[in-house]
Amino acid sequence: MKILMAEDDPISRTFLHTSLVKWGYEVSVAVNGGEAWSMLKADHGIAIAILDWMMPELDGLEVCRLLHEEPTAEPVYTIILTAKSQTADIVTGLDAGADDYLTKPFNRAELHARIKAGVRVIELRKSLAMRVEQLEKALSQVRQLQGLLPICSYCKKIRDDSNYWQQVDSYISRHAPVQFSHGVCPSCYESHVKPELENLTKLK
Repeated sequence: MKILMAEDDPISRTFLHTSLVKWGYEVSVAVNGGEAWSMLKADHGIAIAILDWMMPELDGLEVCRLLHEEPTAEPVYTIILTAKSQTADIVTGLDAGADDYLTKPFNRAELHARIKAGVRVIELRKSLAMRVEQLEKALSQVRQLQGLLPICSYCKKIRDDSNYWQQVDSYISRHAPVQFSHGVCPSCYESHVKPELENLTKLK
């Protein structure tokens, strides 16, 4: 998974980068908010952004706001790093669009746990998006069965868009997730099955 870290302090940046690489993440590094925003716009594969609050050009909260104003196809999970620890500061960070918040000096184990929590959220988002896509596809298939179907008055076959005539069960199976169990209705039993059985009895 690809993580962008934006930190203007060289010591914090080295410590953070070393930790992320050790944990097995692919890391992109920005030294200020402007560079971070440019990298986020250019690389849509970034899944998590760890942003220092106070940075030159753009601060971490401004980057969060920009991400919400210009959302990507895959939302970026954002974690704000800051020395501010007052409740009002935390509320401000979350209101700006940050998904999580970590105060400096942060504990490596806590940071790792926050990142793993972000990974779980990202995976849940992807799973939900996949389920929605599947539902939309199923609804689309159902809509195909809601229109006027040309059906033969004699054999009851249905004509598809390619002018090909096919049995009703074959047509529906192709356009919707439906399986058929075949049986014989009472009228067909009397008119078709019963006479055949009687003929077989006579032949014996």
